[in-house]
Amino acid sequence: MSTLFPKYSKTIDGSKVIMEQRLLQQVNNLILDNDVCTGCGICSEVCPEEAIVVGAVGGVRRGLVDDAASIRVDETKCSYCGVCVIMCPFSALSLKVDGEERLPILEKEGFPTYDKGTSIDQDKCVRCNICEDVCPRDAIDRDVPLYEGQDKEGLAKGQAVELKIEFTVDDEKCTKCGICGNLCEAINVLHKPFSPEKGTVEGEVIWDEAYCDGCNVCAEACPSEAIKVTRTVVGKRKLGNVNIIDEDCCTCRWCAINCPTEAITVNKIFEGEITFHPEKCPGGCSTCVDVCPANAIYLPSPKPAKDMKGQIEANIAVNKDFCILCGACVNACPGEDIIYLRRDSIRIKGKETDLFKKIKEKLCTARTSMVKEQSQNAGSVELKAVGQ
Repeated sequence: MSTLFPKYSKTIDGSKVIMEQRLLQQVNNLILDNDVCTGCGICSEVCPEEAIVVGAVGGVRRGLVDDAASIRVDETKCSYCGVCVIMCPFSALSLKVDGEERLPILEKEGFPTYDKGTSIDQDKCVRCNICEDVCPRDAIDRDVPLYEGQDKEGLAKGQAVELKIEFTVDDEKCTKCGICGNLCEAINVLHKPFSPEKGTVEGEVIWDEAYCDGCNVCAEACPSEAIKVTRTVVGKRKLGNVNIIDEDCCTCRWCAINCPTEAITVNKIFEGEITFHPEKCPGGCSTCVDVCPANAIYLPSPKPAKDMKGQIEANIAVNKDFCILCGACVNACPGEDIIYLRRDSIRIKGKETDLFKKIKEKLCTARTSMVKEQSQNAGSVELKAVGQ
């Protein structure tokens, strides 16, 4: 066995592929989580050592090939610098130094990070479910109590708001019939002993505020119209908080666009343009739809023939409001010149170092998919650069 350093190894632990570089006094591990990886290929583009190759993304994401990895890392070429970890928009990569998650390049301020600008204004947020429901990446942390409408074991709906409830009974109208008490546990109608001396029903109506939610059913049901209930909202109870998990957010802005109170702010990390040429798309493919991590690509709903007026119906389309320009669709496309992607800028925070400038130039090179004919290149993706 060789005793020379560095030593390299690669192991698989479930969905994770662990690359290891063992130095004399330090062990570096680059960890890829295939369950999180989308095959966008950004790690391959930013790798200073060209140690990462994009695999057959479409086949992998659709479970059609045995190789479960959308990307492959050459553990002997990798310098374990952590640039791919920083630039992965989906947090599919992590770096450990001697067993501890660290990014020395950030500690030395040698590289910037994405500026996603994710935030939720808690004063505007009404704690609805929309952001959580529309998020394609499970990046919403909704720490809100469950109520009976969601779970029968949840809190009573009346606990969601603070109410001031006033309950009054007109003794002249009230017959002490007991209907209100039969309907609601907040009301108890107590009768005095029935005495032939008076020959009438007497008693009192006892109301327990702790059980009343001001629903007004008692007043509606009272045959004598003797009950009056007034309910005033005096303030909302603490309903919990809704936050964005920044490392899981891909900046698609589904949440921000659909928030009914405009409480959410998210900045897209890439600005640029994506163009689909559906006339070149092989009908029935839909690979790009399956691989899109932002749920931005769709199969258009068919139009009635009378509305087409000689037009060719598009069989693929993208909603640019949600596209994050990650490139997964370009990598997965089995055709050629169907999807064009161009990044114009990258939103970052921190110093724009020389290394980042070189990487930025590569990321901002327009590209499209290319069909490979060479058998020796089977199982990997190659993109075609497009003239500016």
